[in-house]
Amino acid sequence: MTNAIRVITPYLHSGTWVFDDPEVELVRELFIEGVPAMIDDLVSNVPDAREGFRLTFSEIPLPGHQRELARQHEESGGYWYRSLEPELEGWLFPALFKYFD
Repeated sequence: MTNAIRVITPYLHSGTWVFDDPEVELVRELFIEGVPAMIDDLVSNVPDAREGFRLTFSEIPLPGHQRELARQHEESGGYWYRSLEPELEGWLFPALFKYFD
């Protein structure tokens, strides 16, 4: 069984949010299509978030979680997700299959 809780450290690079994860061989993996707005909202009160912040995520809701994303539909090998509060939508890339089935 693999760990159900994952942690990445997104940071701003060349004007967009990216992250590195050497364990799954990702370097400057981009967040695109609505997800940067989701991240901007999430870190709006986090000092120096642009230099990097800890993002903990899981397939299951974690106690005290700040956001829950609902999967909507597949497109281009990734999936569109929706956040209800605030109401935002973004596309998460196929690289997530390195973390989830």
